[in-house]
Amino acid sequence: MTLSQAEFNYVSQLVRREASIVLAPGKEYLVEARLIPVARAVGASGVSEFLADLQRRPDPAQQRKIIDALTTNETSWFRDREPFAALTDVVLPELIKSRSTARKVRVWSAASSSGQEAYSLAITLQEALPAGWSYDIMGTDISTEMVKRAETAEYSQVEVNRGLPAAQLVQYFERAGAHWRITQALRRNVSFRLMNLTAPLPVMQPFDVIFLRNVLIYFDVATKRTVLQNVAKLLRPDGWLFLGAAETTIGIDDNYERVAAGRTSAYRVR
Repeated sequence: MTLSQAEFNYVSQLVRREASIVLAPGKEYLVEARLIPVARAVGASGVSEFLADLQRRPDPAQQRKIIDALTTNETSWFRDREPFAALTDVVLPELIKSRSTARKVRVWSAASSSGQEAYSLAITLQEALPAGWSYDIMGTDISTEMVKRAETAEYSQVEVNRGLPAAQLVQYFERAGAHWRITQALRRNVSFRLMNLTAPLPVMQPFDVIFLRNVLIYFDVATKRTVLQNVAKLLRPDGWLFLGAAETTIGIDDNYERVAAGRTSAYRVR
């Protein structure tokens, strides 16, 4: 049974208020499908009963589960490849020259989902940086469930088959029962935290590289502008911002300029 208009409005207003995600009309079936497991987990007969109970007795924990369920967590290892090639071939050689004193690189995976992007970045830096250099990667996500998963650093065989070369699997993973776990040597350079990119961001040290990929597509223009302005404050003056292939700063925030980076493009603060 498809959600009623009132039920859909309640959910869409909730995710818009808490996560700035825009659910356009026509997404009723998607919302219901995502919320069926949430409703069953609390013993409700269906999504309609679950939402009715939640509206009568608001529960922040259950509202949080709705946000988690409706957050898109599509990800894979070295997703789209070109940004990682650009990092190795273009960005890191420049940073190695400009950071020769500190010999450290800071990277932010700003929508890290279950951690594949952050750990892909760690593998890239582990292999590309010269001896004696260090790196620090922070992964953030709005989903509490995804942050917990990323911190466990364990992945199924199906998940490691999505974009992870066999050589990296052997070198950077160890068996954990039926799953694969990132080695401690790699995990020690990566941390995760819960973060809403549309809210005021916490005080953090600036980053040399920020991956903000496939995030802006879920926001309206005003929210995209806010996110880009917030991110600019945490990007070093000569830092690099990578967006998804379908995303751009053009027409949204003129403080950025698009630059070529190998076979793809990146953005830098003017």
